[in-house]
Amino acid sequence: MSTSRPHEIVERALELSRADGTVVIADEASSANLRWAGNALTTNGVTRGRRLTVIATVDGAQGTSSGVVSRTAVTDDELEPLVRAAEEAARQSPSAEDAQPLVADVPASPGFTEPPAETSPEVFAAFAPALGETFARAAAEGRRLFGFAQHEVVSSYLGTSTGLRLRHDQPAGSAELNAKSADGSRSSFVTVPTHDFTDVDPAALDAGLARRLAWAERRVELPAGRYETLLPPSSVADLLIYQHWMSDARDAHEGRTVFSKAGGGTRVGERLAQLPVTLYSDPTARGLETAPFAIAHSSGGGFSPATSVFDNGLPLTRTDWMRDGVLTQLPTSRFTAGLTDLPVAPLVDNLLLDAGGTGTIDDLVASTERALLITSLWYIRTVDPKTLLLTGLTRDGVYLVENGEVTGVVTNFRFNESPVDVLARATAAGATEVCRSREWGEYFPRTAMPALRIPDFNMSSVSPGV
Repeated sequence: MSTSRPHEIVERALELSRADGTVVIADEASSANLRWAGNALTTNGVTRGRRLTVIATVDGAQGTSSGVVSRTAVTDDELEPLVRAAEEAARQSPSAEDAQPLVADVPASPGFTEPPAETSPEVFAAFAPALGETFARAAAEGRRLFGFAQHEVVSSYLGTSTGLRLRHDQPAGSAELNAKSADGSRSSFVTVPTHDFTDVDPAALDAGLARRLAWAERRVELPAGRYETLLPPSSVADLLIYQHWMSDARDAHEGRTVFSKAGGGTRVGERLAQLPVTLYSDPTARGLETAPFAIAHSSGGGFSPATSVFDNGLPLTRTDWMRDGVLTQLPTSRFTAGLTDLPVAPLVDNLLLDAGGTGTIDDLVASTERALLITSLWYIRTVDPKTLLLTGLTRDGVYLVENGEVTGVVTNFRFNESPVDVLARATAAGATEVCRSREWGEYFPRTAMPALRIPDFNMSSVSPGV
């Protein structure tokens, strides 16, 4: 790999460029991980990597085109060919519809010339011994523990031909713990996010899973149908991350999504929930801090249609997507903001929901006459993008709540629900807490959600398995 430091690579690539405009992003990553099975550590590892992205823009008679080339492990000798490849890609491309002047006049980040931040196995210095003690206790009590812990730090250096010199260090960690009964007939799962593992207590996680395994000693057979359902924060995150990804302003403006207004335009300004729901993103949110400027390795596509390479470096601030139950904004780039007559609101790499509630999922259980308690959702996919109807499976424990207590485990189900409808029908909420989506946490790890009570949640069919 290159012996040059990331900021030096950014500067050198900008010097080499002959394009009309250039953006260079150097991402330096390090990670450490642990894996365990059957109450014993099985593997551990450390990785290092670098990805360099060069975005060249070329002005022509028909407009401005862009070329993007991204490669890993770029050596010093490979730097100039990569820059030339981006320039050639721009020359061969049609004019970019999202073309805008490159962002300028953003103050430089402190530490732009400093080495990247790193992680190491030392991040597990307290966690690993505590995990070993948890293994011993679980084995003595007849449980088998499986799981994975990972910590990663990515330092992103962004430089442009307009003078931007920005840098952001992003730590992200998580622990996943699965407990099974000795015969494998009962299973429970939990996943939690962390910045540095100082706040992860494996004994407490295991105790929560042991309680669920005890609940599952009594099995109750229930048919498919509509049930009042209690969703924990992690499952609320599963649904709302997907909703957020599917809320692009341009798609809504063009009549393709649940946020499209009948007769044209978007539903911005409409009330979508009766609870005082505020859904927002904030790069400075405590415990969920993320880059305060846009980092776009490509334009549109996938789960980020509102991204544009021309917006690299654009300052990000808090954006309320919903406020007090009313839809207030949809994600836009500078280009799509012009198309939709909405404010510029790029995606931010976190998502928070405040529904005005207090207490925990246990408090919702205590106030419930009869309902199902979900612990995690899995394999979520789109059925109908026009209504954002999703389908997916429950997994590792669905429990029956009767008269304020959990009385047993029921079968797993396939569900069919729209997160927009779920928010609209929610009748009670807990306090917002930092959580990790089981389905999407690897791709979108920074969320804070409350538990929700949903009447008539559609369990469309029975799903076999634990």
